[in-house]
Amino acid sequence: MFVIGTAGHVDHGKSTLIKALTGIDPDRLREEKERGMTIDLGFAWLRLPSGKEVSIVDVPGHERFVKNMLAGVGGIDLALLVVAADEGVMPQTREHLDIIDLLRIKNGVVAITKKDLVEEDWLGLVMEEVGERLKATSLSGAPMVPVSAITEEGLPQLLAALDDRLAVATPRPDLGKPRLSVDRAFTVAGFGTVVTGTLIDGSLKIGQEVEVLPKGLKSRIRGLQTHKHKVDVAQPGTRVAINLASLAVVDIQRGDVVTSPGWLIPTRAFDARLRLVPGVPRPVAHNAEVSVHAGAAETEARLLLLEGSEVRPGQSTWAQLRLAQPLAIAKGDFFVLRFPSATIGGGQVVDPHPRRHKRGQRAVLEALETMEKGTPEEIVLQALGKEPPVELAALLSRCNLPEPEAGAALGRLVAQGQVFFTSKEDALGPKTSVISYQGWAELTARARDILSSYHQAYPLRRGMAKEELKSRLGLPPRAFLESLARWNQEGEIAEDATLAWLSGHRVTFTPPQEKGIERLVAALSADPYSPPGPAELATLVEPQVLEALIERGELVRVSESVVFLASAYKEMVDRIVAHLKQHGKITAAEVRDLFNTSRKYAIGLLEHLDDAKVTRRVGDERVLR
Repeated sequence: MFVIGTAGHVDHGKSTLIKALTGIDPDRLREEKERGMTIDLGFAWLRLPSGKEVSIVDVPGHERFVKNMLAGVGGIDLALLVVAADEGVMPQTREHLDIIDLLRIKNGVVAITKKDLVEEDWLGLVMEEVGERLKATSLSGAPMVPVSAITEEGLPQLLAALDDRLAVATPRPDLGKPRLSVDRAFTVAGFGTVVTGTLIDGSLKIGQEVEVLPKGLKSRIRGLQTHKHKVDVAQPGTRVAINLASLAVVDIQRGDVVTSPGWLIPTRAFDARLRLVPGVPRPVAHNAEVSVHAGAAETEARLLLLEGSEVRPGQSTWAQLRLAQPLAIAKGDFFVLRFPSATIGGGQVVDPHPRRHKRGQRAVLEALETMEKGTPEEIVLQALGKEPPVELAALLSRCNLPEPEAGAALGRLVAQGQVFFTSKEDALGPKTSVISYQGWAELTARARDILSSYHQAYPLRRGMAKEELKSRLGLPPRAFLESLARWNQEGEIAEDATLAWLSGHRVTFTPPQEKGIERLVAALSADPYSPPGPAELATLVEPQVLEALIERGELVRVSESVVFLASAYKEMVDRIVAHLKQHGKITAAEVRDLFNTSRKYAIGLLEHLDDAKVTRRVGDERVLR
């Protein structure tokens, strides 16, 4: 199924023509009927002579409602440009043509309406003027059909022209990533919330779980309709009404996107190839404030030019748009830019999730050119870049290629030794991480630098806490664990349950520190069950040396004020456990007497054993856990 969208100046007869063709009045609002002017989007449908059923989106022509026009024109397959024979090309004719050209809508038919109001000579002049205007646009060469909606003259020829043009149109592909940009949301009594829009990139079915972006609202499809007929499955390229469960109409607004969960990530910025329309009165400068229209959505944005300080009318350049509100867009989507009262340009999204760029960087521009024109392998490799590991599902979404094509390209890159999976191939899934060898080299270098700096700052510590390393690398938990396992396998980084360190790192003490350790061991051994307190220990070794010995397991800290030799600690624990096995319980006083020590050490040791889940306190006694 295909979608036709009207375009043209106000009062050139778009809605009247649609009613004459379909029998449906697309002006649904009372104000529209009272004023005789389309204000918002209207919808109709018809069956062409060939039997094709098509949807029609009727857009407003008044300059005040261009924003509404943009909400409806984004998902169309054929533009029906309407020009009144008694007026010819007018301001909104030109602006609507600019928008069609920016959105690269190449299939179109021109209806020259109101032919009953003019002479043949005048009609010929108008058609010549329209033909000249079309030459520099994507509708160049489009057939023109003079019609009268009042007398119905020319309507059969117009239907035949629409049929002919759609016969060569390419059906919307099913990429398995359904998206519907909401252009209407309303409530139907007994059913609840209904949204409408044009479905692209995939199909939807009743009962399917969906997500409404950018808010991330979860819902389920209760019902589907196309042209007021119930369907079980909606195919790409159709106008669809979706009955959404568990959502109120106030939760949804025009421009929200209904899609399958988990693959489309809203963005606050995107990189794009930008083109200004030739009719813009002056150049547009770097950092200009613009409004962005994509699908049915609109948001304010700041235009950051990546080459040069301005872009001139008719010129093309690379740019990044920083958005005031998040948009749910994908690579390859078209957009239009406007100043408050005029369309100034537009283009195509190349990277929906970019980093901030330094302006004028050749490497950045070359990377964008690859993403715009490259082979599937180049697109996948560019999407990976030098980034840390990327989850497989996120990578496929970023590439915006059909999943079989992206998967095949990824397989070829793996075979060529350019990328690899961080987990074993027999455990692959949507959350499996992928990284290029260039990205892996950079990530490894970063990890080494972080650990090397840590070892220099804390030479007597065995390693850095894994959580700290993960945070500083900015990796998600699974990717970090998989990367750490690979580093371990490659002999780069060693680890235990809580720490990670460079494989070559060893804790070594200076000769003065070694002498201090000898004095410390002697002091602890002199009375192993009543060791010196913190103040005396500080006179024997530096605090970092004491911590290093504890980390190495040569000493055991049981409380802030009590440290035992590991051998003494083991002996004490063994004797306490043996006592408990024989007697079933033990008190702090009995521990004190068992080792001829003081109550301070006995209580410190017992509380430590409670924390270690060796013992459990019951009143004033301890029992084995």
